[in-house]
Amino acid sequence: MNIALTLLALIVAWRLLCLRYQRAHIALLGRHLADLQLERHMETLTEGYTRAIHEKEASRQLQVLDTFAQTERSVAAQSRTLADTLQKEDALATRMGTLPFCVPYIERWLPASTRDFRALLHVHAAGLRYVVDNEGRWNPKDRAYHLSAELYLFQHSCHWFCKSRAVADARLALRHQVQHQKVLESVSSVTRAAYQKWLQGDER
Repeated sequence: MNIALTLLALIVAWRLLCLRYQRAHIALLGRHLADLQLERHMETLTEGYTRAIHEKEASRQLQVLDTFAQTERSVAAQSRTLADTLQKEDALATRMGTLPFCVPYIERWLPASTRDFRALLHVHAAGLRYVVDNEGRWNPKDRAYHLSAELYLFQHSCHWFCKSRAVADARLALRHQVQHQKVLESVSSVTRAAYQKWLQGDER
């Protein structure tokens, strides 16, 4: 009985420590998002692209997609702003664990198992700009497809930083009915290469 109570106490303490750690990450990111409309713009685009895809006529699809041009530019610009402002934060405060689950303060005792969220935000900002500017020369429908993937991956990274990799994977599957690997395959080759490089620990 004493062993069971001890284990229960340890589990509760661990969970409380995780919540405290995650709240600190959420608060940090929230401070930088507060003056931006990034989340609202991302929601507008993801919902709008879905609506455009369900239009029966190709001409109507293009018409709907054209209405999001300004929002797309805003997302690209504000993602860059977010990456730049977060760069001013302390390096330890912006580390994120690569393990599937949350390990509080892993950056302090197992830094090799962490990555810099600031560097990842620069990967997303560059990738979004690349697709918004259509440097891949896609047709409008393919461009919207790639941009949707860029937004999904960006959102996944934010959830990963705030919670854990497993939670981010679950939210992606639940909200958008897509797996992380499929999203990674669907972003531009520029984003995919930079993301994989970051994941492997090369954050330059």
